[in-house]
Amino acid sequence: MKFGTVPLAQAEGAVLAHSVPVETGRLRKGRVLGAGDVEALARAGHDSVIVARLDPDDVGEDAAAERLAKAVLGQDHRLQPTRPFTGRVNLLATGPGVVEIDVAALESVNVVHPMITIATVPKWHQIRDRGMAATVKIISYAVPEADLDRACAAAGAAGAIRLRQPVLKTATLFITEIPGGVGDKGRTAIAGRLEALGVTLEAVRMVPHRLAPLAAALADCASDLALVLTGSATSDIDDVAPAALRAAGGSVTRFGMPVDPGNLLFLGELAGRPVIGLPGCARAPALNGADWVLSRVICGVPVTSSDIAGMGVGGLLKEIPTRPQPRRGRSD
Repeated sequence: MKFGTVPLAQAEGAVLAHSVPVETGRLRKGRVLGAGDVEALARAGHDSVIVARLDPDDVGEDAAAERLAKAVLGQDHRLQPTRPFTGRVNLLATGPGVVEIDVAALESVNVVHPMITIATVPKWHQIRDRGMAATVKIISYAVPEADLDRACAAAGAAGAIRLRQPVLKTATLFITEIPGGVGDKGRTAIAGRLEALGVTLEAVRMVPHRLAPLAAALADCASDLALVLTGSATSDIDDVAPAALRAAGGSVTRFGMPVDPGNLLFLGELAGRPVIGLPGCARAPALNGADWVLSRVICGVPVTSSDIAGMGVGGLLKEIPTRPQPRRGRSD
């Protein structure tokens, strides 16, 4: 591609680099100039114009962006590409879910040529219907076809980005009560989280904050997912809630997470259904560590103890007003 100022006599068929005013309005950046456009520029007093002229082996920005978008998506139709415009194609979700990303593949795409780019949300980011998961952008007006082919190949045959949609459809929330506790505060925030992922909150069960009643309640759960919100913070793997899960015949696969707020989460299973012990910060709608686990579990993404351990980098989340012990004391 050749870029620069050319006489009007050489401008036909080139791509306009910058918007230019003419008598009838403006010729917009990215426009392929026709004979009528050249005449309009001349009438407006221009004798030259800044353009990009494609070489025979170049692919125009819109066509290149469309090809790369198809390559990174592979066969996944749960993300839909928009029509290309000024070298950009956005990838939009067809429903709620979490975004699965082959980080190494997309990094390989982005090193092929500086003008060939794809930007995404973070890996496993939760997204709503019609939310944007990624944007493909060809920065210049065209790129060499050989480089475009290399970028498409780097995405891999299966594609490098896909949407994992919810596989769990129902949930029961167990709230344990203590004398003088907060009652069912948090029900609305948790219901909102579930609704955003298309999950129905079938029941909210208030249970005394004691091992035996909670174990019996968990054993009776018939929903796809069990959530436990304790009236008193779960501070040890042998505390009431994780102990009750084991007493009901389940297991605890992880207690604690390196995400703040959200440290006091536990994850387990009972009779084939996942059980998530929610930290107290889940009572508020602000993002916390439980959101990262909840969204993946609902979308059928396996979450191991190692996965949770790996959430620490980037796991220092925004402080929330409802936090009982703020990070920064008065002396800080």
